[in-house]
Formats: sequence, structure tokens, C-alpha cells
Amino acid sequence: MAYSELPRLCRGDNKVENERILVTGAAGFIGSHLVDKLLIDGYEVTGIDNLSTGSIDNINHHFGKRSFRFIKGDVRDSRTVRNAVKGASVVISAAALVSGPRSIHRPLETHENNVTATLKLLEACHEVGVSKFLYISSAAVYGRARELPTSEECCPHPASPYGASKLAAENYVSVFNEVYGLDTVSLRLFNVYGPRQTSGPYGGVVSVFLDSVLKGRSPIIFGDGEQTRDFIHIKDVVEACLLAMKTDGVSGEVFNIASGQPTKISDLAKMIL
Repeated sequence: MAYSELPRLCRGDNKVENERILVTGAAGFIGSHLVDKLLIDGYEVTGIDNLSTGSIDNINHHFGKRSFRFIKGDVRDSRTVRNAVKGASVVISAAALVSGPRSIHRPLETHENNVTATLKLLEACHEVGVSKFLYISSAAVYGRARELPTSEECCPHPASPYGASKLAAENYVSVFNEVYGLDTVSLRLFNVYGPRQTSGPYGGVVSVFLDSVLKGRSPIIFGDGEQTRDFIHIKDVVEACLLAMKTDGVSGEVFNIASGQPTKISDLAKMIL
């Protein structure tokens, strides 16, 4: 279960009735699980993804359902975004170019995907009168955390272009809440793991370790393995997202979504082995 301010979110159990939810990055790891749960819960869902990193296999089991519509498009394109937002009451922004290491090699592309695209989406939401905007952010905004456990009160200090881009996008989300009155919530996800997570060079450590073991190799640990991470399962992340979407009285807030339990990388490798 996600921790931090989740008890406050748990007080809200309002269902967003008869409303269409737009999920950006719908074919990605997190976005596709959001689409699954929203459809199970009876929502109308529009998903958009340019499939640059997401996989159509993550969502093609929904094709043909009257409650699901998929748009192959890029959220960096203003016209595409405006068309996607039409008819949506809630927008969940899960599209992003993820990974700190990748962003170091591609900082401008990271900015365009994570900041410029978010700003265009916010503008479109404001123009059409979207009821709520949920932004999927990242614990990467904290960089090398100066205190553990890391609370929302800790000063962000990004250590990569990716972390900087997520923080910049968060700031735009906050501005649209303060200046334009858009109902927003930002969720800083820690180390998410679960089905559909990629195991490539920019994949999560859990999926990378699992892939190594399945291929008969030992997981590669950098350093002494004493470094810790907070891992949270994708199902708990989805639950937190839906609670944030349905809860009143949290407009403009930012929440950490994590397990609250540190795990050493060396211990993670032992669990998987």
C-alpha cells in the first residue's frame, strides 16, 4: 500500500460517474495498468500514446470495447492534444521519457517530452474545462536525498535532466492550479515494479535483475550493494492514482507514493536469486 499522505486520500470514496478519463502514455508500463483498472471499474477511457517506448501489446486486449478508445499520437503536438482532451473530465498524465541515465544523453528530448508536452496538455485542459488533472511525477525530483525517509517537505534537488524535467513539469502543474484554478494533484512515484516493466538498459532494477536470472546470469550490482531503494508494486501505484482522482479537498497537493520500506540492492538480488 502506498504511504505518506495516503490516509488523507482514503477518506475520499467518490466515484467519478459517467465521465471519460484520458490517460496519456496509455501503452506504457504505468499507463496501461491505469487503463486496465479504470475499465474494470466501469469508466470510459481514452488512451493516447505515440508507441515510442510503450507497447501496443499492453493494451490491445481492450480493442473492440465500446468503453475504450485509443489514439496513436504524440502529446508534444498541440492539435493532437486538444483533440484527445475533448470530452474528458479527468486527465491522467503518465506520458514521459523516463530514466535518469537516458536523460543525461538526451536532455533536450527529455525536456520536450516531459515539460513542453505537459504544458501543452495543461493548456488544453484549461481551454476545455477539464475537471481534474493528475500528474504522474517521480521521486527523481529529490535527487540524492539528503534525509531518509524522504517526505514531501524535503527540498527537491534533481541529480539528472530527468529529475529536473519532472520538477519543472510539477511547477507548471502547480501554476495552473494557482493561477487558472485547475484542480490538480501530483504524485511522486518511487521505484515502481511489476508486470510489463521493461528490462532494457533503462529498465527498472527489479525487471533488469529478473531478466538476468531468467537468462541464467547473476544480477550485476554496482558498488557494494548497500544502497537502498523504496520499491512499490504497480497495483499499489494504480490504487493511489485512483484515490487521488476521486478524493476531494486535495487540489494542488503533491504526494509521495511509496512503500515506506528501504530495501538494499544486495538484498533485492538475494530475493530474486
